[in-house]
Amino acid sequence: YGHHTLADIEASCVAHGEALGVAVSCAQSNHEGALVDHLHAARGTMDGVVLNAGAYTHTSIALRDAISAVHLPVVELHLSNTHAREAFRHVSLIAPVCVGVIQGFGAAGYPLALTALHGHLAGRRS
Repeated sequence: YGHHTLADIEASCVAHGEALGVAVSCAQSNHEGALVDHLHAARGTMDGVVLNAGAYTHTSIALRDAISAVHLPVVELHLSNTHAREAFRHVSLIAPVCVGVIQGFGAAGYPLALTALHGHLAGRRS
């Protein structure tokens, strides 16, 4: 998915958050249960979540349930355009419980998602 490392993407997110005037915390795991735990830990400590669930997007009822349970706005994010890939990737189990989906823009999708989430939260406050 390009030449950006996880550290590059995290640094970009933190810098973009600073530009928006918000703190950004990053977490990563290849384990579904750990992602569920991160979502539950966000409740009460975060205002929203940008989630790149990778292949779990298409398979994880547990992530869908966790998103629903935490009552936080979640933006679903994918580096690639899932609709330009295999047919089984065209269905997201989590999209119906997310406030929006950003995909296909590579690492640039993360600042887009943060901007969208920030705007969504600002709209809820006004």
